[in-house]
Amino acid sequence: MPPIPDRSIRICADRGGTFCDVHASYPDPERPGETKEIVVKLLSQDAANYKDAPTEGIRRVLEIATGDEFPRSSILPTDKIDYIRLSTTVATNALLERKGEKHALLITKGFTDLLLIGNQSRPKIFDLNIRRPAPLYSAVVEVDERVTLVGYTSDPKAEAHAVQFNEDGTVARGYRGAGWDGEGLAEGPGEVVRGISGEAVRIMKKPDLDSVKKDLEKLYDDGYRSIAIVLCHSYTFPAHELQIGHIARAIGFTQVSESSQLLPMIKMVPRGVSSTADAYLTPILKQYLDGFFHGFDEKLRDGRLRSARVEFMGSDGGLLDLNNFSGLKSILSGPAGGVVGYALTSWDPDRKHPVIGLDVGGTSTDVSRFDGRYEVVYETTTAGVTIQSPQLDINTVAAGGGSCLTFRNGLFLAGPESAGAEPGPACYRKGGPLAVTDANLILGRLIPDYFPKIFGKSAREPLDAHASRSAFEALAQDINQTYNKNIGLDEIVYGFIKVANETMCRPIRALTEARGYALHKHVLASFGGAGGQHACEIARLLGIKTILIHRYSSILSAYGLALADRAFELQEPSSAFYTAEHRSSLMSRLDKLDAEVRAELGRQGFEGEHVHTERMLNMRFEGTDTALMVLPTGADGDGQEDFEAAFKRAYKAEFGFLLETKTVTVDDVKVRGIGKTFDTLGESVFSEIERLGTRAVDRSTADTTYSVYFDEVGRVDDTPVFKLDALGVGDRLEGPAMIIDNTQTIVLIPGATAVLTRKHLYITL
Repeated sequence: MPPIPDRSIRICADRGGTFCDVHASYPDPERPGETKEIVVKLLSQDAANYKDAPTEGIRRVLEIATGDEFPRSSILPTDKIDYIRLSTTVATNALLERKGEKHALLITKGFTDLLLIGNQSRPKIFDLNIRRPAPLYSAVVEVDERVTLVGYTSDPKAEAHAVQFNEDGTVARGYRGAGWDGEGLAEGPGEVVRGISGEAVRIMKKPDLDSVKKDLEKLYDDGYRSIAIVLCHSYTFPAHELQIGHIARAIGFTQVSESSQLLPMIKMVPRGVSSTADAYLTPILKQYLDGFFHGFDEKLRDGRLRSARVEFMGSDGGLLDLNNFSGLKSILSGPAGGVVGYALTSWDPDRKHPVIGLDVGGTSTDVSRFDGRYEVVYETTTAGVTIQSPQLDINTVAAGGGSCLTFRNGLFLAGPESAGAEPGPACYRKGGPLAVTDANLILGRLIPDYFPKIFGKSAREPLDAHASRSAFEALAQDINQTYNKNIGLDEIVYGFIKVANETMCRPIRALTEARGYALHKHVLASFGGAGGQHACEIARLLGIKTILIHRYSSILSAYGLALADRAFELQEPSSAFYTAEHRSSLMSRLDKLDAEVRAELGRQGFEGEHVHTERMLNMRFEGTDTALMVLPTGADGDGQEDFEAAFKRAYKAEFGFLLETKTVTVDDVKVRGIGKTFDTLGESVFSEIERLGTRAVDRSTADTTYSVYFDEVGRVDDTPVFKLDALGVGDRLEGPAMIIDNTQTIVLIPGATAVLTRKHLYITL
């Protein structure tokens, strides 16, 4: 076989809670112009066989692609690798398990307990014993500094503000009380300067840097290496934070999270909590990445391997380089890859069918919605921590293949506890508890002979159906005694599946019906290792008629990395009204950020038509505190981008009314740049299905038959089992049936029809 060219293998790895999925592609050396693909699926944790799952997956890819042998724990060469793209749950798990880095919080004097007090939300107001999550930081140091906002205006008649500035930012004149005072400023000590947002900032007290240095040295001597700096109004006046950050780095702190650099947005509490989350998670992430890089030959300073570039999936669905990747931006790194995967492979820009993504993994189920663009939220709560950072709008429930099945107080329960990868469900041969995977195994929806043999102490044994059955029989005896009935084992096992399915439906309804979207108009894109076993039944529960399952659905989060675009964004605070006199200034600021974003993406290798930018304003009605980040819709009467119409449309959809008498205020200006990986992904699945001629598949040609339990018809002992690779484009299957490949099992319930297209299984109910 001819050798593979240097820098030709493209590797994408998604490290989830239970499984690590790896997708690789490279030019076929024997067939010029064609591409070969490799899929590897392994447990995320298997300490007896390997230290790091993505590294082990890449090792296996290199062995398959090159034909050479690379022993475990050996340093892997990178000369054949073009890029490695990673999504990881390391930071997410550290936050969920509270296993982040010990760090200290530096905050303006008098605000010691601000983040502990939080925003006073009470999500469990009727609980008798409310336990508030502990703060992430371990120590607090007060910084004796203070700045206040004075306000500014370009209109000398506007008495609500206090200062008017010249174009160069110097103070022109201001108010003293309610009367205009030609050259005077509002009463009070301290210099007045113009902040980044345009607001006037009075420097009441500058920090004593010598005192701050002593406090930092004491923290350093106490073992702290990570700090978060959160000062009042630093979003518009970051100078004091930057001074303290410079001192901290000189002392030797390895992680300094300045809130003004992470999130230059108003609202000190979410900005502060986000900064402590970054200080808490980034060192853990860096520690993991350092270990990952050490598995390969020479590591360079910019995060590149000797010949390969390394990129990471951010929480907002864009790829980031090492310099821009942090704990704060990685909280939804894993699920984001799956959203990108189904969005780019399921969306049809002509037909515009909204798509629901259902990612059923080992530990949890992630649900999202795509209607032409990614739905992004700017404030989320994860594990009791409210974080202000752009993230894809993904709802997660603790119901996946590894969710533990229990019977308590007469109720069937699926989750929220998970068996994880270690020990895993009972059938993983490591003494684990009963889980959803065990239920699917007993019902015949998983076939050990076709399932990856990666279990047991040797990581080479098949699923253990006997262990699952023994545990279920013991549980069934307990259930029948409780109910004083003689319920069959299949019915009991399927009862747990019904509970899990309903749990998965809950966040889908929250994303659609709760927001005014009709569920039946959506398409269900199912993926994740366990998605194919539940998709048909969930769609039927929701009234959805069309299901798309990608050929790589079980590793779609990894495959999505291969399709994802590079992202870079810049944001600045603002305090301008969205009025005619300020609009040109806002557009100028957007133009400036746009140019800077394009320049950075150009530095990363994206230029011309491969770069697309989105210009956004964070807008709210004056006197309210709820801002919405909006994209413009068309042009206004002056030919400029019409942000106001877009804001009012979004506000009306979100809240059901408009405050017509209020002026619209702009809190932030933002530009997000996209460096396109692919110009086009080809014909959509909907277009293909319309022109495709289909042919019924003879059930007698099945690879085998198997006994499978279905809700309405009971056990079907001769359910045909087809291998996905043996089916051709245009083949049509009628349920009940099972379709299997090396990494996924798809259950086709009675009444369902599936047609195989080039890249999808197109199922209708």
